Amino acid sequence: MNIKERYKLLLLVLFFLLAYYVPWYHETVRQAGLEAFMMLREYARQHVLTCLIPAFFIAGAIYVFVSQAAVIKYFGAQANKLLSYSVASVSGTILSVCSCTVLPLFAGIYARGAGIGPATAFLYSGPAINVLAIVFTARVLGWQLGLARAIGAIGFAAIVGLLMHFIFKKEDEQRTAGQMHLPEEEDTGRSLLQEGLYMLVLVLILIFAAFAKPGQDAAHIWQAIFQAKWYITGGLLLILGFMLRSWFQRQELGEWVQSTWSFMKQIFPLLFAGVLFAGFFLGRPGETALIPERFIAELVGGNSIQANLFAALASALMYFATLTEVPILQGLLGSGMGQGPALTMLLAGPALSLPNLIVVGSVMGWKKTGTFAVIIVILSTLVGLTYGAIVT
Repeated sequence: MNIKERYKLLLLVLFFLLAYYVPWYHETVRQAGLEAFMMLREYARQHVLTCLIPAFFIAGAIYVFVSQAAVIKYFGAQANKLLSYSVASVSGTILSVCSCTVLPLFAGIYARGAGIGPATAFLYSGPAINVLAIVFTARVLGWQLGLARAIGAIGFAAIVGLLMHFIFKKEDEQRTAGQMHLPEEEDTGRSLLQEGLYMLVLVLILIFAAFAKPGQDAAHIWQAIFQAKWYITGGLLLILGFMLRSWFQRQELGEWVQSTWSFMKQIFPLLFAGVLFAGFFLGRPGETALIPERFIAELVGGNSIQANLFAALASALMYFATLTEVPILQGLLGSGMGQGPALTMLLAGPALSLPNLIVVGSVMGWKKTGTFAVIIVILSTLVGLTYGAIVT
């Protein structure tokens, strides 16, 4: 029996044991089970159509249409470090995507030949450096936390990427060994400007379709964008239709759809499974699951190493939808949470979650994924501890 078949057998045994031993007759367990599926329902409604589907099509387009030589030139293991890490570290300010949406994009550039360092810097920065979320943090939780989150997130992206590069340098060089002698790219008949505009339209569709409703105190410009989001998205879809009809061949479009479907098959099942597990153990904000929210609030009071470390570990498992981390932390701060652990969760939460780690593990392996998570947990703990000591 090969490894793949053993993995399937292990899953079957696991599901059997869960069905046999989980005490569903207990009220708390039944509530946790309900929370798991309620979280999956919210996830499907809020993220799949407007966030994940556009992101999958972008990932497919990256894999099919973006020159592999260009990806390797700017993000490969041998690329200019200053350029590659600078672009990857600030990508979140441009994309403003949530942690689930960045997964297909990360898988696309990694499969296309991006080095482990720039790819993980991009993976962190995509959800962490969300401009709207940072502004919302400053307005609700105070400008100190908002500023600390912005500075910490940008710095983290570069540091995480560089550490991953140095830790896995030899493995990354072996993975990209054949990229130094790539065959010449075929002439597609499209100019670089046309392909750039095509990718820009795809990214803009993702940004506007997924644009979250701002709070009542948000600036007028965010309110106006939200009111017009579907008109803008519709106009962009018409432009995209014109581009596809005029610039691309039928065979190319078929390859694009096939590549998109390949990413969806790889990521969707793991992501949904992770959401179910996160909902079962931790539940939605304000709802009771297997682990009560009050226990978390009690464990993150003050500014001790234990409180900051627990905040980072909890963030590595909990799932935060875009902007929801702010009201969650507002409630926890009101329950006695320290300023340090609050920043720790703001830095670790957007980039880590159980669903994300499961998917990232399938893309770049569990050893690299575990290292990525440990680096973020340690950095978040240290920065949160330092910040808490400064402001208290």
